Amino acid sequence: MAKTNPLQFIQQVRAETSKITWPTQRETALTSVMVFIMATITATFFFLVDLTIRFGLEVILSSAS
Repeated sequence: MAKTNPLQFIQQVRAETSKITWPTQRETALTSVMVFIMATITATFFFLVDLTIRFGLEVILSSAS
């Protein structure tokens, strides 16, 4: 692989960073809200699953004794 000199490297980096499409402030805010909503839904789901499993185990263990 051929080595590039530092000046060429900096030019290549600038050329690549100019191709990046950065999200707008609105897109960033909307994405953050969606992540918060999905995390809340996921936490609620796993809480309900845990509650159901705990209830089932309590019923099984109380009937066994």
